[in-house]
Amino acid sequence: MLQELIVALIVVVALLQVCRRYLPATLRQRIVYALARKGFDQERMAKLFKTQSSCGDGCGSCGSCETKTAADAPQDTKAVRRVITLHVQR
Repeated sequence: MLQELIVALIVVVALLQVCRRYLPATLRQRIVYALARKGFDQERMAKLFKTQSSCGDGCGSCGSCETKTAADAPQDTKAVRRVITLHVQR
């Protein structure tokens, strides 16, 4: 019985590690928000999932819900290119 509990605890910790490392940030934020709605501490869950605690709850502190007006839009309309560096090992 004790061995099964220890194995279950190890599996839960491994799942948490995979979630916080490999899930996209938006999905981690949704998980934190869902757990906060179920009664868990949002600050603590945000630390566990390495995300901001205020995203998804509509508080307006992160600015992601705000719409940009024409005055706030950047003057330069060129697309920004991101370069992904590949390291080839031969």
